[in-house]
Parts: sequence; structure tokens; C-alpha cells
Amino acid sequence: MPRFFTNEIDENNIVLTGDDANHIGRSLRMRVGEEVTVCCDGVDYCCTIGRITADTVYLDLVEKHRCAAEPSVEVTLFQAVPKLDKLEYIIQKSVELGVTRIVPVLTRRCVSRPDEKDFEKKKLPRLNKIAEQAAKQSGRGIIPEVTPIVSLGRAVEMMKELDRTVLLYEEEGGISFGKVDFDGVKTVGLVVGSEGGFDKAEADAAVEAGAVQVWLGKRILRCETAPITALSILMFLTNNM
Repeated sequence: MPRFFTNEIDENNIVLTGDDANHIGRSLRMRVGEEVTVCCDGVDYCCTIGRITADTVYLDLVEKHRCAAEPSVEVTLFQAVPKLDKLEYIIQKSVELGVTRIVPVLTRRCVSRPDEKDFEKKKLPRLNKIAEQAAKQSGRGIIPEVTPIVSLGRAVEMMKELDRTVLLYEEEGGISFGKVDFDGVKTVGLVVGSEGGFDKAEADAAVEAGAVQVWLGKRILRCETAPITALSILMFLTNNM
């Protein structure tokens, strides 16, 4: 069933306009009586098409329920900026796995160092579009946000607002991912390095902010493999997979 997203909804007057209406009428060639799902704030509104005009689709609500695809934990991925094609891949797959927010972080060892203003103006809209497409494909109830690039210092401050933060850091110390306590946790941060990883001072700053340092075994994973692996483990440990 086609899925569409909206920021607000009137249950007595559900309409789709603009690109969504054009997609229904012209691309999908849908007709009156066919079913669509409108997602708003994690709730699925299952509807049938009541009427279609040139630029508006009018829907009749059949039922609504919380989106079953949304995990019970809100996960923020703090991803040190990799090369752009890798970031696109990470965003797509992490959205499929249930992430709530992706925060690109500029760290000392980032090989890719895009201009922040240029990134926000030219790259960010495309990255959020990738997140939207992945959300539709995977049946999500929300479109996860990709934020502008932040400094490590700002990322550390954001971590302090979360119930639990996990840092992937292979240099020394750390515990097995399976030993992290997620009981009662509602918000989780996952901190992953770029191609060059983190230096010790950066790792120490995250730990001082409350991050739990973990390792994923003796094999060294690429920067685009590590967040997908960690998210899969996290979703499994919190009974969301």
C-alpha cells in the first residue's frame, strides 16, 4: 500500500496535495476506492481514495493505529562524516533499521571535510530525501531527520540529553555490546567514527559525557559497515528486531 507523510492531519478532512497528489494520480494512476496510508507522527491512517482532482486527493479514513514498524527506542546516530557516497548508504540503511535521527559530526580524523554552509545548502536536502524514500520503502511511521553537520563538542552536549549513549571505539577498553544495559531506556545515542576513527581525546570526551565504550569483535569494520552492524545489534537487544 502506498505510504505518504504529513506533519499534521485532520481526521475529518484528510487530503494530499502537491507532489503526493501528482504521484497518486499521474505516476501510480490510482482510482477512487483504492487504499493508501498517510503517516503522521508515528501513526498510520489507513484510508481509501474518495475523490481525485487535478491537484488534490481527498481521502476517507478507515482506521488508524500506531505504526508497527516504529521501534520502542528513539535512536540518534552520531556519524562522523565519511565520504558522501558512504554517508548516503549509511542514511538509507539506518533508516530501514529504525533510526530516528542522523547527526553528521565533524571530527579530527574525518577524511571528508565539507564546507558546513555548502553541505547544508546543497547536500542536506538530498540526504533528507534519501531518508524519506527509505522511510516509505521500509514502512516507517516517521521520516527520520538528517541534521546539519555539528562539531564533536556540540554532539557531546546532545548526547547528555539521551538516556544511554554507546560509543564504538576499538583502540582500547570497552565492553561487549551485549553487556550494555538498555532496561527502561527510551532514547539512545550511537556514536560511530569515519574512515579514520576517533582520536583518544574525542573518545574520552564522549565517555565523560556518559557514553558506554563498546567493541564489535576483533574484526575491523569499515565506517559504513559499523553503524549498520551496531544498529542491528541495538534493535535486537531492545526487542525491536
